[in-house]
Amino acid sequence: MSDQKKFYLSENEMPKQWYNVQADLPSPLDPALHPGRMDPAGPDDFAPLFPMELIMQEVSQDRWIDIPDAVRDMYKTWRPTPLIRAINLEKALGTPAKIFYKYEGVSPAGSHKPNTAVAQAFYNKAEGTKQIVTETGAGQWGSALAYACNQFGLEAKVFMVSASYDQKPYRKSMMQAWGGAVTSSPSTETESGKKILESDPNSTGSLGIAISEAVEVAVQNDTTKYALGSVLNHVLMHQTIIGQEAIMQMEMANAYPDIVIGCSGGGSNLAGISFPFIPEKLKGKDTRLIAVEPAASPSLTKGKFTYDFGDAIGMTPLLKMHTLGHTFVPNPIHAGGLRYHGMAPLISALYDAGVYEAKSYNQNECFEAGVLFAKNEGIIPAPEPTHAIKAVIDEALVCKETGEEKNILFNLCGHGYLDLSAYDSYFAGDMIDYSLSSDEIDRAMESVPKV
Repeated sequence: MSDQKKFYLSENEMPKQWYNVQADLPSPLDPALHPGRMDPAGPDDFAPLFPMELIMQEVSQDRWIDIPDAVRDMYKTWRPTPLIRAINLEKALGTPAKIFYKYEGVSPAGSHKPNTAVAQAFYNKAEGTKQIVTETGAGQWGSALAYACNQFGLEAKVFMVSASYDQKPYRKSMMQAWGGAVTSSPSTETESGKKILESDPNSTGSLGIAISEAVEVAVQNDTTKYALGSVLNHVLMHQTIIGQEAIMQMEMANAYPDIVIGCSGGGSNLAGISFPFIPEKLKGKDTRLIAVEPAASPSLTKGKFTYDFGDAIGMTPLLKMHTLGHTFVPNPIHAGGLRYHGMAPLISALYDAGVYEAKSYNQNECFEAGVLFAKNEGIIPAPEPTHAIKAVIDEALVCKETGEEKNILFNLCGHGYLDLSAYDSYFAGDMIDYSLSSDEIDRAMESVPKV
């Protein structure tokens, strides 16, 4: 193998379709349930929240879904994204492994999130939506949606988890620069927020709480819809353009991956890089797919696979997923995008079927890995992908011990240039590791409905 570092595709080589893994699942997903009737939810039940085209994508069994030309044209602002070989990191580790990363930080919002934000804004605009409301943790999703709404002439309203709202003020500035309105969650703007603040006036918030506030606003106005940055099937599908590009670029490098790694909060980043490799894996290709999550919010490694609400109040349809309980409020770790109580139903089902492995790490060891990566590769990673980097380093060091020349691919889903306060905390020695206890999970799981 040569020492070529970067692998580029032309705009003409950018995929024209999203890959829908539902067509290749070992067994069909359990249906979403209506929160009142507790029976399978139909398209009409989702209509107050999403445009019909996205609802149809949510349940589609078609393997390939065409990407609209308007979406592809907007993708060209930053796509195709580069595949980069981490040669300097390989040398620093002394490993025979070859490490590759897909770099999604080149997007306007600095992360992978615009891949679905642009698509969701397009479909909303086509069906007459005037405003999209959403939640955001670290701010990457809120930034992406504000950008996408601005491109299509839509209003964006973002409820940002309080802990991240305070930790990452420049994410708020980014959203405002694209015309987005940002509110710290929980807030007094909604009945959901007021209810949370009544029970805990100092609540640091959670993605589940922010979802409740956003959904409440959406259902009160016919021209307002809700958008989600992860978890749902159509959101994960939109991200598969990442893995499809990576397959072509790995062919250019003559190096099919032995291991594919992604950090995982709700599942969209992991799905984006790994779903397109699943058909070959199901045919017998020996590729390991690894989900990496924080020890403070370990839905796969410690959560239970059952039906639960997607929000804290219990307004959304119930999804069959690995969950820590919808009332769970995670510790305010710096990887705000990974602070969610549940895992995407698709990832959960594939993990339960043995297609994925899962690991969890504490934040100090992840930031240590992120700093090592920055020193050798030059890019300061966002707190979320430092979890993937930690797993990559561990696997590369195993190769060092065994002498195996494995190819490791991971998704560097965003840069950390708006997350430097987190690095300040790490360098000052103020960062606290927090591992969720079984007792805390049991208490949160008491709220999960019996289905």
